[in-house]
Amino acid sequence: MLEVFVDAASAGTPQVSAIGVFIRGEGHVIHWSEYVGEMDNHTAEFTALVKGLELAKELSPQLISIKSDSQVTVDAFERRFIKNPKFKPLLERALEIGDQFEYCFIKWIPDSQNRAADALARTELRAHK
Repeated sequence: MLEVFVDAASAGTPQVSAIGVFIRGEGHVIHWSEYVGEMDNHTAEFTALVKGLELAKELSPQLISIKSDSQVTVDAFERRFIKNPKFKPLLERALEIGDQFEYCFIKWIPDSQNRAADALARTELRAHK
């Protein structure tokens, strides 16, 4: 099983964001980050989820556990629905990738348990300020 930790960091006006993904398990330890430009934090959180799923899919696991400190992202993925149309394309992409795994689940975790992904996102954001 792979554990996929995802997070986003946003700051400034206009708001700019970066994402971080930390993956461990099945002999892998991956630290990945990307500056994603101008977007709000919720959009960045969904972007991090999609990237985490894409990276996990490249490793070809059958079982993944996604962990995020974004309640909005976790709830939308679990329910397979988001009210806000702004996030719908990102949620649909995440579900499309998630459905390719034999077993894929998501869990909300507190910030204190998501430090690796958070640090990756914050470091990337600072590098682009």
